[in-house]
Amino acid sequence: MENTIHREISRILFEEVKDERLKYVTITTVRLTTDLSYATIYYRVIGNEEQISSTKENIQEAKGFIRKMLSGVLKVKRVPDLIFKYDESIEYGERIDKIIEDIKDN
Repeated sequence: MENTIHREISRILFEEVKDERLKYVTITTVRLTTDLSYATIYYRVIGNEEQISSTKENIQEAKGFIRKMLSGVLKVKRVPDLIFKYDESIEYGERIDKIIEDIKDN
């Protein structure tokens, strides 16, 4: 079901959401709780800190619409609550790489 949610949210953002800024959001991972009540959706967006911050606000505003659209696709009694989180894994990996390079240089 995580794959279905991933695919459908990506489609909804690109095709259904009217906010043009959200068309550039990339869903990286979806994690469901074992009871299927919550779906944590990790996303990326290219931009500076200000653009990332405004995207967080925009995606929160669209969350109800996205959940409603999901309800028409998912074959479950209850659509999970959506929790959107900015995926910081790339920045984290870059920090680790820099630390390793600094250690090698010393």
